[in-house]
Amino acid sequence: MRTRLPPFAATSGIAVLLVLAACQGPAGAGSTSASASTSASESATASASSSEAAATSYVVKVAHTSAGDALVGEDGKTLYWNTTETNGTIVCTSKCAAIWPPFTLDTGEKTTAGQGVAAGWLATVKRPDGKTQVTYNGHPLYYFASDTAASDANGQGISGIWFIATANGKLASASASAKATASASSGYGY
Repeated sequence: MRTRLPPFAATSGIAVLLVLAACQGPAGAGSTSASASTSASESATASASSSEAAATSYVVKVAHTSAGDALVGEDGKTLYWNTTETNGTIVCTSKCAAIWPPFTLDTGEKTTAGQGVAAGWLATVKRPDGKTQVTYNGHPLYYFASDTAASDANGQGISGIWFIATANGKLASASASAKATASASSGYGY
């Protein structure tokens, strides 16, 4: 779900700025000492590293969605759980995970509990593919590929097993809507 610039993009951009700054120095200042260049380079690298570190925490919070109040992750997208997955057991893989992308973290990333979210219930579990998936109260968390905007909850009740993740850890009521029934017959259940 995350889109990032390649790691070298941030440092390359800083290097270009340093070169441009050196080119616009006072007349006669066309050269710099090796230690000044190294110091500027180390400073730029440290700055890039701290910028990357600041961007590695994802806030899980409660927001109002079209299916009621739910946990939301990156970009305010609704988070779901699969009722057949308990105690961190992962059953949604391969084709299922294409429709229900897992909320995963890369190395160094973490989650933070926003208002209304129990910090002690946020944890992670290793997926069968080796990736780290975020859990809430033991339930692995997923997005739904058909949710295109914040507050969409189009996956609510699909196949009677997919429900919005709630802050209290209880299942959101599953409405017997035609939409859920139609989606269930479309193969989203896995």
